[in-house]
Formats: sequence, C-alpha cells, structure tokens
Amino acid sequence: MTGEYAVLDGAKSLALPTKRGQSLSIKSAKGADLSWVSLDSEGKKWFESSISLYDFSPTKTTSQEISDKLQKILKNAVRLNSEFLSQWNVFKIETKLEFPNDWGLGSSSTLYDLVAQWADVDPLELYLKSENGSGYDVACAAADAPLLYQSTDESITYREVDFKPSFVNKLWLVHLGNKQSSSEGIKAYHNSVKNKKQLVDKISEITDSLLKVKSLNQFEELMERHEQTIAEHTGFEPIKEKKFSDFSGCVKSLGAWGGDFVLVTSNENPSSYFKKHQMNTVIPYSELIL
Repeated sequence: MTGEYAVLDGAKSLALPTKRGQSLSIKSAKGADLSWVSLDSEGKKWFESSISLYDFSPTKTTSQEISDKLQKILKNAVRLNSEFLSQWNVFKIETKLEFPNDWGLGSSSTLYDLVAQWADVDPLELYLKSENGSGYDVACAAADAPLLYQSTDESITYREVDFKPSFVNKLWLVHLGNKQSSSEGIKAYHNSVKNKKQLVDKISEITDSLLKVKSLNQFEELMERHEQTIAEHTGFEPIKEKKFSDFSGCVKSLGAWGGDFVLVTSNENPSSYFKKHQMNTVIPYSELIL
C-alpha cells in the first residue's frame, strides 16, 4: 500500500497480505534426485525439474532460470540449517498457486516462506541471503493482517496493525496485465532515485498518516501524494498520468511501477472503465486483502 521502492532505503511501509497464496506438499519418493512440480491456480503444470541432491543443480528442467533460483534458495537453506536434506532423502515436492501466475502476488515470496518452514529456518534470513529486496513481501507471506514494516541498516522490524478503513467498499484492485520483474524494478529505482533521506522521511510520514485516516478524501489525498513523491524522487511517471488521466478516482501503483496491480478508488464498480483499456480483472479490495 505504501513504501514501494522507498522501503528499500528504510521507509515505513504498510504492507497488505492477500487471502490467496501458495501451498507446498512434500512426499517421500524413490530415485536419486528431488522431483519438483509447480502447478498454477487451475492445476496445470507450469514448471517441472529433477534436482540433484549433491549441489541442487537441475538434471532435467523446463526452465533454467527458475531452476537457478531454486538452487540458490535450497543452498542457502542448507547454509542456515546444515541438517536440512543432510540424509540424502529423496522427496517429491509439489507447489500450487492460489492465484493466476501472471498476477504478481508473491509466487517467489511465498516460496521462500514455504521452503523456510520445511528447512526450519527464518524466512527473512533465507530471503536476504538470496535476494536484494526489502523482504516485506516475505513477512506478508505468513501474516494474518496488514503489517507496518521497516528495514534499516541496523534492523528489520514489523508488526501487525489495524487497517480496516470504513470506505473499503470503494477500494478496488485492478490487474494491468503486465507482470513486472521485482528485480528489474529495484534496479531501475537504484539507478534513478535522488535525495533518499528526504524520500524516506516523506513516505514514512504518509504511512503514519494513513494508519489514522478517517475518510476516503483523506485517503485519496495521501495516495496521490505518495505517487507524486515517488515520481519526484525517481523521475518515474505515475500510472494515472500515463494511462488513466481521465479516470475520476485515485489510481495508485502497488509494487514495481507499471505492472501487476494498481489500487483505485471509485464509488461504483469501475470495471466498465478498465475494460475499455483491455483490463478485465477488477477485484473488490475486501475479496483479496486479509
């Protein structure tokens, strides 16, 4: 909700876990390699690999990129817990998404949490050994309510907060149909950001104010200020100015700008407007957010 990009530099962020996630099942198996199968929300296979227990490299795979990521996760899990997979036991692992694969709701972050549970290690520690993000989405993977999240050079702190706006029936999530790479978004931010300290202070102030908001007008004002603040410090163009300048409500990017979902405010279901832009996934806030 708040803090995209700026959370990387220590800004307070309001993070929203979703009702849909990912599951992982583990069964004993025969053979020499781990068997890994990933299913989408319709039960269709979208990734499959046989994984060597020696170094977690793929002996057979449908995606080298995903296999490389899995190898990194499993290696770091072993570094954190030397007992993990130390008996050379063979397993069949199956993951299943509860949302379409192109929604960008956290197939990676939920995977870190699931593997961490399996390996009996801290999910955030596993993530930060493997990636260069803030880790807020991994914290969300196991959360039951919105989180106030902050990552600084000294520590990471997060706690559940009460964020249940009275105008929730006027909040909508719209899928832009353009899955955005988190790593590429982070890279673009680091290459563009200016006056980080000022940015962090402004976004933290917006986050604090959002937790006290009482009306839709106040909420919209804060969301628009958030968009403008990120734009001023990065040079990125706000999504409303870029694509939806004639929309009457607020349009706010969520996560990496330009992809995945946006949050919009509207007194009525805005589906008809967004269908004109070939965007057919419009979800009421309360249907998706915990």
